[in-house]
Amino acid sequence: MDTLRKLLQQPSSHTSCFVYRRRPLGGSEGNEMGGTEMKPDQPEPDEDLEAEPNSDITALVVQQPQHRRKTVIYLFLCSLLIFTTGGRGSVACTAFLLGYVAFRGSCHYCGEVGEMVPVEDKPGIDHYPTAGMYPGELRDMLKKYLQDEKIEATIRRVSRTTHPSGSSEGTALAAEILEMFKDLHMDHTWTDSHYATLQFPSRTQRNSLWIVDAEGEEMLEEIPLEDPDSYCAYSAIGTATGGLVYVNYGRQEDFDWLRSAGVSVIGCVVMMRVGGGVSYAEKVLFAQKAGAGGALIYPDPADIPQDPRRLGLNSYTAISEHVHLGSGDPFTPGFPSFNHTQFPPTQSSGLPVIPVQPISANVASKLLSQLSGLACPRGWQGRLPYVRCVLGPGFSSGDGRKVRMGVYNIMKPTLLNNIFSSLEGRIEPDQYIIMGAQRDAWGPGAVKSGVGTAVLLELARTFSHMVKNGFFPRRSLLFVSWDAGDFGNVGATEWLEGYLSMLHLKAVAYFSLDQAVMGDDNLSAFTSPLLADLVESTIKLVEHPRHAGQSIYSQAEREGGQWKSIKSLYLNSGAYSFTAFGGVPAMELRFTEESRVYPFINTPLDTIGRLQEVLGGRLGVVGRSLAELVGLMVLRLAHDHILPLQITSYSQSALHFSTQLNKYSAELQARGLSPQWVFSARGDYSRAAKTLKEDILNSDIQDETMIRIYNTRIMRVEYYFLSQYVSVVETPFRHVLHGRGEHTLSALSEHLSLLTSDPRSFNEARFRRQLALFTWTLQGAANALSGDVWNIDNVF
Repeated sequence: MDTLRKLLQQPSSHTSCFVYRRRPLGGSEGNEMGGTEMKPDQPEPDEDLEAEPNSDITALVVQQPQHRRKTVIYLFLCSLLIFTTGGRGSVACTAFLLGYVAFRGSCHYCGEVGEMVPVEDKPGIDHYPTAGMYPGELRDMLKKYLQDEKIEATIRRVSRTTHPSGSSEGTALAAEILEMFKDLHMDHTWTDSHYATLQFPSRTQRNSLWIVDAEGEEMLEEIPLEDPDSYCAYSAIGTATGGLVYVNYGRQEDFDWLRSAGVSVIGCVVMMRVGGGVSYAEKVLFAQKAGAGGALIYPDPADIPQDPRRLGLNSYTAISEHVHLGSGDPFTPGFPSFNHTQFPPTQSSGLPVIPVQPISANVASKLLSQLSGLACPRGWQGRLPYVRCVLGPGFSSGDGRKVRMGVYNIMKPTLLNNIFSSLEGRIEPDQYIIMGAQRDAWGPGAVKSGVGTAVLLELARTFSHMVKNGFFPRRSLLFVSWDAGDFGNVGATEWLEGYLSMLHLKAVAYFSLDQAVMGDDNLSAFTSPLLADLVESTIKLVEHPRHAGQSIYSQAEREGGQWKSIKSLYLNSGAYSFTAFGGVPAMELRFTEESRVYPFINTPLDTIGRLQEVLGGRLGVVGRSLAELVGLMVLRLAHDHILPLQITSYSQSALHFSTQLNKYSAELQARGLSPQWVFSARGDYSRAAKTLKEDILNSDIQDETMIRIYNTRIMRVEYYFLSQYVSVVETPFRHVLHGRGEHTLSALSEHLSLLTSDPRSFNEARFRRQLALFTWTLQGAANALSGDVWNIDNVF
């Protein structure tokens, strides 16, 4: 920089002999994605660099004097040639002069030694090469810059201590990550802050568990909670006293079985196992619906097939988790938490109304071993060290003893800081591919936040170096460190809520890096169907972390078939809100062990030492494989002219439902209901998607205007499936296929099944409404995808 500045400040008789342009770090004064922008290395006003020539003509005229001298000589020689040879000489000389004038400035450093020629750009437009690097070159460059050691070092650094949101440790880590982003000197770096209401254990009144007498008044025995800091965020506050009933995993089918067996849980404290394919929040919801007064959740050895004694533990420790059936700040549903006073007092309908507490396997064993009552059904028997599995609610003492649980957590307004850094796209800079990871953790969080943060920073470093060495992304790349992920992706959801109206125009796709490495055997992709083809093609290019020379895809084939680990997005996924709430295609990738689960998430035992033990000391290698996989998909999205999103994928979902409707056609017709409207909408969407795909294949890929139109329509596909007929405040997850609520396809299918399983419970008016909500959303998606937004009766 100093050398360049001296060159610019040297006195010269030339108007402009060299143009140096610094890429603006800040862009426009405002920041379109919000927050406070950090602009490192910005020059002082007296250090402004010399401006460019203000037009193409000026750039051509302002040349070094040597060029005038050469031009005079060439003209003299050309005149002599014309005089001696006649017409043929004039043609040759004219061609020569045209070639000289047209191409003499195309080589910036082709003059004599020390001669500099200005860059001839259009005013105000940065100079970028017209020909980008080939995909193979970009893949090689990505692999070259990714480093195992940096990933492992970052995980060690992030997980050196507990760092929950709002803590001094969490704030210090946020400052470190901000500095790391700034050190990369990307185009924009900024923070986005929110005040959200979080829940923490009380320091003055600890949560408790007692065995009491039949009247619930005399405390007979306190059951010590082995880890008093373990808790369920957003649990209801207060006490619950009642008989204890074991309810297996606490799924809806488990409560249905208990009801059919005559076991009532009304007013009781229910005990359920971690797992079973349902989140803590869903377990609590089902318990509430069944009439339970409180809930205890414990890890059973049957679900975590790993001997704790081998790890130096006495028991399976309690596992903390939030129990809000939703994401974001539950006290400002649908609104960003900039300031609670801006919004009417309200709260999410997903907040539980009963107290909930996690307990260890030891505590669960002590309680369950004292129960009496009906024997557990087959499959409910776990592996706790007691003789006989029974359901309760009575204790074997026969004196009517009960359980009393007390939860005294406190609500606390907390400042959250999301940290952003971006590399600006060259052609479509207003379109972003987003990569993000949560930063906070209740424990050390090696898996919960360390892995994701390390992969995020390594991808940011790698892409930053690639840009400095010849990679020119077509679209922008956005790297985000989210706050308050442990409380239900609060930081990410609050940001989404702030920009909900523009996300489908700005965000191409989102990649969640949370909990990405729990093992090194199997890879799973929790994803929107729009990204399924992209991940399946990319795993053919990435080497399996455990099998040198074999790609992830080929290794799956060697083990007995094609790779089929595409899974649906789930509520607690870091990617879920982007798709179900924001209408943005999203994906979360995860390496896991084949024969066991990682048992330490959300516990004080989630350390890098234990993660390294699971991986045999190969944490850096596995993390690099995950980073390479994400990086290659991001390269495709950032580089390709046409976005590689599979817009026809939702046709299959609609077709599956149409097939299901056909099975019930007789029952529907008997009630005066016709599925023809759904069939028509499905056909319209399928034809619109197919037509758009064919139009793209037959288009000129160099026509930037047409490419922009096509990409805009592709980006909106996910957004089209957000129902416009439900309130974002009352029903935030509006996606009809991935969301939650009466408007969704899953709710409609469940209601439809009552026609044969329980006809008396079938509600015709409710079904008509559900069918209309889904069909209108599907028809609207077809109309918008076709490009004809004014015609609701499109003929394809």
